[in-house]
Amino acid sequence: MLLTGRGTSSQWHTQTRTGKSAVLKKMSPEDVYVEMNAIDAATLGIGTNQKVLISSRRGQVTATVFITNTVQAGQLFMPMHYSVTNALTFPAFDPYSRQPSYKACAVSLSLVRGVRDTLRGST
Repeated sequence: MLLTGRGTSSQWHTQTRTGKSAVLKKMSPEDVYVEMNAIDAATLGIGTNQKVLISSRRGQVTATVFITNTVQAGQLFMPMHYSVTNALTFPAFDPYSRQPSYKACAVSLSLVRGVRDTLRGST
């Protein structure tokens, strides 16, 4: 299960505002990353800083792994501030506020080598 949310205190929205600040850009990771539980990483043979391909029914994203115990086993976390993150989730909207529901979706994960951070084919 992929969960999304705020990645750092220097990021808001999808960087539509904070992405314009040189100071705030220096405070947040430039490359797309995914947080993974240490148990899942060990089971899958994945280490910190390795590239993984995260796939949903809507697209695929390559990201760098950060292993942490703050994410529960069976879950992944990616900041919503990378536009490619929200391309993985279902774009359902609240009928009243029009707020998108980009918070979670089912994904699969596989280890890749030598691939740059990109989005491939969203539908």
